[in-house]
Amino acid sequence: MTDDEISRRRQTIENRRTDIERWANPGKLEPAWEARAVFAADFIPAGSKILDIGCGTMKLERHLPFGCAYVPGDIVARDDRTVVVDLNETGIPEKHVADADFVVMLGVWEYLYNPNQIFSAFAKTGKPILCSYCTRELTTHLDRRALGWVNDFSLSEFLELARASGYRLAVQKQIDSLQYLFKFVRDKGVRALSCRRVHVISYNNVGNFGDRLGFHMLNDVLPPHVEVSWGTLRPFTTVPEGLDMLVLGIGNSLFGDLIDDQLIQATKKAKASIGIFGTQYRSLLPRDRLGAILDSLTHWFARYEEDVHLYGRGRTNVSHLGDWLINAFPLATGADDRVLNIGREIWNNLPLDRTIQSIQRHRKVFSERIHPLLCALTSANQVAYKEQRESGNPIVSSGKFRSMLIDIFDQTFPENVFWQVERDKVAAYKAQVRCCTDGLRSRLSDILT
Repeated sequence: MTDDEISRRRQTIENRRTDIERWANPGKLEPAWEARAVFAADFIPAGSKILDIGCGTMKLERHLPFGCAYVPGDIVARDDRTVVVDLNETGIPEKHVADADFVVMLGVWEYLYNPNQIFSAFAKTGKPILCSYCTRELTTHLDRRALGWVNDFSLSEFLELARASGYRLAVQKQIDSLQYLFKFVRDKGVRALSCRRVHVISYNNVGNFGDRLGFHMLNDVLPPHVEVSWGTLRPFTTVPEGLDMLVLGIGNSLFGDLIDDQLIQATKKAKASIGIFGTQYRSLLPRDRLGAILDSLTHWFARYEEDVHLYGRGRTNVSHLGDWLINAFPLATGADDRVLNIGREIWNNLPLDRTIQSIQRHRKVFSERIHPLLCALTSANQVAYKEQRESGNPIVSSGKFRSMLIDIFDQTFPENVFWQVERDKVAAYKAQVRCCTDGLRSRLSDILT
């Protein structure tokens, strides 16, 4: 680069003109710039339509992923496809930008006199920009005007230009010792929130169908910025410090000696605590201990209306959720006339999806377990059940079958007798629980935002 050329470049900058003489000369397009194009191609999705502004020798085209459509753009025509554009004089080529999926600008921003206006114009189109920039911090040893660069932004200043126009930084990578690669996308109001820590105490370490299914239900309603850790009721695992929220239960039941001092203390340690559980073996339930837990919960989403009546009266932090596991069971029509009998084998860590499909194939189902029966209600014509009596006292039943039937059908049914399923009531219950689950999702989001 001669002194005359440097002088001419400085004069062009003083006149706030684009150096068309320089860019019209193919000999001024450096072969080394191809490495930047290779780097940039890794950030472009296959099948994209690319508008490459400042295309130069168009080396980007040869490195694009499969199925991309390439449209070159530059200050002078590079071939008969070229969109001739001078961003300093005429602004962006709006029609061609509108047709593109991505705007690529490698080695361009350094030569723009009004980059804020250009950013704003691009932002109005909503199109993402993949671009490079040589920041001030990386080029202190260079004479930027001698190189023809007309602005001198630091990294933070360049990013602020984009942000102020409505763009969000999606990718930032350093290409080499002089420049960064950026991908800017139109900010649609979706923000990456600070991570929140949630710990869940449940019975999902057992093979039981419902306890395991609740794991997936909870993960579905938690906000995306949550980091989740899992603990168990038995054995009781240590609760981490510094939690933003503790979740007690995933739709399962609390009973008997599960409600002990260590569980009560755990609900008091977090900034917020949510209960998603029902109760069973209520005549043996330590009511004072359950009350201590409910007192410390931010909110209890109770499984059954009977839970609310028995333990939620006078409390403002209790609402009826319903058995949210029904969200995992679509309405279906059984076709197999053979009776399906479900017992303790449901504890054998069976695949959840196959278990649901197996239950829903049958028109007639007998179940000794609560959640397989709930699943059968969404597909079978007739069902029957046998109450659980596993408290050590054979006279005392769990009570949860009755609670579920009252919730769905407004009545209970005798054990060991098949009865006709009223599908309209099952459908109405599904709708009710889905609405309540959406409320739970919203409440979790509000607490953890």
